[in-house]
Amino acid sequence: MPRELTDNTGAPVTVGLQPASPVGSYTVHVAEGPPVGRADFVEPQDVAGERIFFHTEVDQEFGGRGLAGLLVREALADSIRRNLTVVPVCPLFARHLRRHGDEFVARGGVFRKPTPADIALVTRVIQSS
Repeated sequence: MPRELTDNTGAPVTVGLQPASPVGSYTVHVAEGPPVGRADFVEPQDVAGERIFFHTEVDQEFGGRGLAGLLVREALADSIRRNLTVVPVCPLFARHLRRHGDEFVARGGVFRKPTPADIALVTRVIQSS
């Protein structure tokens, strides 16, 4: 799934997927280096086909280059390809879907608002990691 893209400076970046176990991540790499950002998610055991995004961050030294936005857009595009329902606990994902949810749905995406059970699951997973 690694996708080659460019950031706001025109520099090449790669976004890839690290599968859930129990926390999965979409990671962004600048050039051939280590990851400089990630969007973390969990997949509920009791509900097939959902991905709960709960945390997105980019190293400070790479701020302002649009990498967080690339992570969100690529994670959402991959969710469409995989027929997954997105649950945006992460404020960045929630804000993006508030602004662009209609476009996401028009491209075949599905999302729903998080429930207290989703937040409890994320808390349990984080505490056990």
